[in-house]
Parts: sequence; C-alpha cells; structure tokens
Amino acid sequence: MKKLLILLITVIAFTSCEKELFEPNRASSDPYANFNHLWQEVDKKYSYFGLKELDWDEMKAKYEARLSAGMSEEALFKVLAEMLNELKDDHSNLIAPFNISRYDVALQHKPNFHQRTIQDLLPNIRITGGFRHELLPGTKVAYVRYGSFMNEVTDADLNHILSRYQDTEGLILDLRDNGGGNIANIARILERFAPKRTRVAYMITRNGKGRNDFSAPTNFYINRHNGITYDKPVMVLIDRGSYSATTFFALATKALPNVTLVGDTTGGGGGLPNGGQLPNGWTYRFSITQVLDLKMQNYAEQGVPPDIYAEFDWSDLSRDEIIERAVQELEKK
Repeated sequence: MKKLLILLITVIAFTSCEKELFEPNRASSDPYANFNHLWQEVDKKYSYFGLKELDWDEMKAKYEARLSAGMSEEALFKVLAEMLNELKDDHSNLIAPFNISRYDVALQHKPNFHQRTIQDLLPNIRITGGFRHELLPGTKVAYVRYGSFMNEVTDADLNHILSRYQDTEGLILDLRDNGGGNIANIARILERFAPKRTRVAYMITRNGKGRNDFSAPTNFYINRHNGITYDKPVMVLIDRGSYSATTFFALATKALPNVTLVGDTTGGGGGLPNGGQLPNGWTYRFSITQVLDLKMQNYAEQGVPPDIYAEFDWSDLSRDEIIERAVQELEKK
C-alpha cells in the first residue's frame, strides 16, 4: 500500500499544475529530435498498447513522414498531437505555450446529464463544499451531486451531509459528467459507505522495455471510516462523461455490497498519467498504469459498465430518467 501511495502522490504532483511542469528548455527545436523523443517515451512507458491493439511502430512511420526540417511549431504540434490522439486516451496530452492537445472521449458519446433539469427539480439545493444536495421531493431519498474530483472533500462536509440524511431510505450520489481529478478523494468518499476494510482493486505499472511488461499488482483498499458513515443503499449515477478518477471510483464500488451503479458505462481513463519534457520545452503526459478489478480483469480504461442501465430522454427536460430509475431501485430495498 505504501508503494501505491507513493505512486499516487507522484502522479498527482505531476498532473495538478500542467502549465507549470517544467521551465522551457529551447536547446533543440529540431522536429525529428522532438518527434523521436516523444515516440520513444510512449513506446517505453505507455500502459495500454495490448488492450487497444495499437501498432505503435506503424504510427511512427505514419507521422514521421509528415515531418520536415523547416516546419513551424504549429505544424509540429499538430503532428505530435495527432499521434498522441491515436492512443484514444484523455490522459494523453501535449502541452505547449500556445495549445494543449486532448482526445475528448466524452464527445464520442451521447450525454446523459443536464444541469438545468437538476436545478428545476431542486431549486433550493444546498451547497456544502464541493457537494450539492437535497432531499428529492416526495421521497425519502437523498440526492448528492459531486461534479468534480478536483473539488476538495473534507470530513466536515461529509459529516454534515451524512448526518443530515441519516434517516433517509437511500442516497443517490450523482457522478455523471464528472471528469475526474484528485484520486485521493475516492477513498475519502467511499470509506463512508464501506462496511469494513475492503480490497477494491489492483494496480499495475508499466516497468519494462516490452510493451506488456508490468510490475506485480499492488492492492488498493478502502478503509471503514471511524466516524459518521452511511450504511443504507447507495445509488451512484455514471455516464460516458464520468472519467479518470470517476471511473476508478466506479470500479471500486463493485466490491461494496451496498453500492449500485446506475446509468451508462463510464468514459474510461483507468490509467494514471505521468510524463516529461521534450527537447524544445513542451511537456506531455500519458497513462503508465492499469487498474484491475478483483478478478484481475482490465476494463476500466474503456469504461466501467453500470449495474443498472438507464439513459436521459432529451425530448423531455422536465425529468431525469436516471434519477427516477435510481429512486425506483431504492424503493424496492
């Protein structure tokens, strides 16, 4: 567990301030040197070549052919960014002073969250830290919206929310359109729902020259919180906009008996990112780990499926069918 914590702290430190990762080093503006550096780093460290069946050697030939000695920085950025986007991974970015490349996996799928519908359903919704919450009208079900894992999670906030809804029949935690953030917040929230210390996942890290060379699996545990908890049924709402830390969160819930996923498959992003600097000073990142479920299966990168499928009907914005489906399930329990 200590090794995992060190890795997580390292990754968080690297990714939290992307614009200030490195001081520019303009020692080399040669397009070929920068291209080869990026291609080789991905080749040595990227964690999902096998899963995605991507021929990285073919990508080298394809994109190197577009280089020229006198090309502009904008043109070089376009070549390198498009090569990284072949990974189809939102954790893969090229960061230059004038642009940041991205794949935008959520744009590849239909959205299932509409903020205005929530505002109309709960016009007096309460705000506590990074959470929005209220009792759903006509029910004994608490609705809690956590829009980003970048939002701080404190014991005081969770104590207030869970104390307020201790007498409810169930709780809905809405993580739709949550693009991820600080993975430390996964444990801070889930420990309030875990019945005991529970192993929820494994993590492996690319650690060799071979594209399928990985470290031994490291256990990922969720502890039982020593304080205010919520032991009644919890419905976690997910969709394709639920990415990165949210996918990790969704995978972890599979090991908790009182938590059910409702909605659509998450957007993926199961690998933690790390990266470095090109000779021209641009920086980059890409996934270097894989997260596995308790059966050692790797599906988090391509999305964690819901336990109960439901979708938002965009022809009627007065309702949220995914919330309604979650309430129906809670009323059965």
